[in-house]
Amino acid sequence: MSVRGRDSLGGRAAIVGIGATEFSKDSGRSELRLAAEAVRAALADAGLTPADVDGLVTFTMDTSPEITVAQACGMGELSFFSRVHYGGGAACATVQQAALAVAAGVAEVVVCYRAFNERSGRRFGSGVQHREPSAEGAALGWALPFGLLTPASWVAMAAQRYLHAYGLTPAAFGQVAVVDREYAATNPAAYFHGRPITLADHAASRWIVEPLRLLDCCQETDGGQALVVTSVERARDLPHPPAVVAAAAQGAGRAQEQMTSFYRDDLTGLPEMGVVARQLWRTSGLGPADIDVGILYDHFTPFVLMQLEEFGFCGRGEAADFVAERRLPVNTHGGQLGEAYLHGMNGIAEAVRQLRGTAVNRVPGARRALVTAGTGVPTSGLVLAADG
Repeated sequence: MSVRGRDSLGGRAAIVGIGATEFSKDSGRSELRLAAEAVRAALADAGLTPADVDGLVTFTMDTSPEITVAQACGMGELSFFSRVHYGGGAACATVQQAALAVAAGVAEVVVCYRAFNERSGRRFGSGVQHREPSAEGAALGWALPFGLLTPASWVAMAAQRYLHAYGLTPAAFGQVAVVDREYAATNPAAYFHGRPITLADHAASRWIVEPLRLLDCCQETDGGQALVVTSVERARDLPHPPAVVAAAAQGAGRAQEQMTSFYRDDLTGLPEMGVVARQLWRTSGLGPADIDVGILYDHFTPFVLMQLEEFGFCGRGEAADFVAERRLPVNTHGGQLGEAYLHGMNGIAEAVRQLRGTAVNRVPGARRALVTAGTGVPTSGLVLAADG
C-alpha cells in the first residue's frame, strides 16, 4: 500500500465470524481463557472449526501468544501469525493483516483476537508507572515531568486547543457521550445497558483533566473479542452474509508520537487518521456520503469529533453540531463509552452486525460501514461492505 495511490486489497477478503465473552469489570478468569472463549465463539459463528484456522493476528500488548491460543483452542498448523503495535490503533490493522494474508494465499482462515482484564488487572487509565528504556519512553520523557501521566491528560492538551480554536465549550464533547450512551441503553451486551445520559448529566460529571469530564472518558473492561477472516469466495458458502473488506489502511502522520504529538503545527486534528481516511476513500472509491454507519474509536469524546472532520463528514469545528443533528448513525453499539472498552475490536463486530442486519440498534438498509481504530497514536481503519 502507498499513501500516494490506491491499493488492490479491497474486495478480496471478508469477516465471516464474530465472537465475544461477556463484558465485565471482573471476569474472574485468565486473559488466555478470555481469548480462547472469544475465538471459539467466533469460529462457531462462522460455521468453522479450530482445524480450519491457519492464521492468527493480535496486538503487541496482548498477553496471550498466538501459539498458546492455538493450543488452547485445539488448532493445528499455522502458516501465518502477526502482531500490530500502538495499542488501540491496532484494531482495524489486525483485519488488514488477516486480509493481506488471505489475499496473498499465505493463509486461508485467519482469526483476529484481543483479550484482557483491563479493569480487574492492568488498568491503562492509571497512567505511566514504569517504563523500560526505549525510544517511545524517551518521547514520553518530555511530557511526564510536567504531570502528563495519563491518557486523559495527553488528550486534554489537544482537546483544550480544539475548543479554543473553534470557540466552543466542553459541552461540545457531551454530544458524543449522549449519543453513545443512548445506543448503549438499548444494547443488552453493553455495560451501561438501561442507563442513558443527558447533556446535563455530562456537564455535572466530575472533571478528570480539564476540559475532559468523567463522561468524556471510556470505561475500563474485562473481556475478549475475536473476528474470523477468509476469502470472499469461501465466505459465500458460510452461514452468515459476509462483511467484505472494501478497504483497509494504517496511518502515521508527520511528527507522530504515541499520544504526545504536541510539537505539530496544529493540535486541532488527527493527521494520522487523515492518512487512513485518504487511503480508505481512494481504495474503496467511496466518500462520506456513501457511508451508512460510522463506528468511530471513542476512548475520549474530542477525538470522535476530530475523526468526523478528518474523514470529511463535516467542516473543521463543525462535528459537534453534526453529531447533535444525528446526520450519521455513530457507535450504534454504545461504543467504548457505553458498551465496552475492547480496544476497538467490539466496534468492528458491531459493523459486521449492521451489515448482516442483526444489530440491536439496526440501521435499516445499511450496506457500508466505516470503522476506525485508536486515535492519537499510529492508527488504522476499515470500510466494510455488504456482499453484492
